[in-house]
Amino acid sequence: MSFGQKHLISCRCVLPQYKYVINSPSHKFIVFSIIDDDDRIKPKFAQCNNCGIIHKIVDICKSEIVPGKEAMTSIVGISDIKSSLSKNLVDILESNDVDLPTWEAVQFIIENKQWGNYVMLSTDHDDDMRTGKYIRILGESLLKVESFLSEKYIKGE
Repeated sequence: MSFGQKHLISCRCVLPQYKYVINSPSHKFIVFSIIDDDDRIKPKFAQCNNCGIIHKIVDICKSEIVPGKEAMTSIVGISDIKSSLSKNLVDILESNDVDLPTWEAVQFIIENKQWGNYVMLSTDHDDDMRTGKYIRILGESLLKVESFLSEKYIKGE
């Protein structure tokens, strides 16, 4: 059974605040990928949310920059995904202002009937506590938004 995974991709671009810093950190952005039954990632394209360059996602946390590409009309966006989800689910995702990988993860769970799986909607960190909210997808039209509190959260883990 295939499964989906959110993961980070590193881009050669730099965030604007680091533009004039020597040895500035590379920009990282989140993508959602599907891993097939043979534990291989389904290749896809994603656009860096900082510089706009196109990456071909080839493995978990690995991509290849597509030379000369700064746009691809074939990349699925949030508006494309909305049409395949129920109004209640779209309302929840919109009200939590989630990113494209979260929309893709929810769509994957629905399409593959992986009932009981959940997707994180938001998290907050305060000292040694972590709180957050997620949506558990229990069925075709059965959704449950829940929150959590973790008191043993240590920053950086």
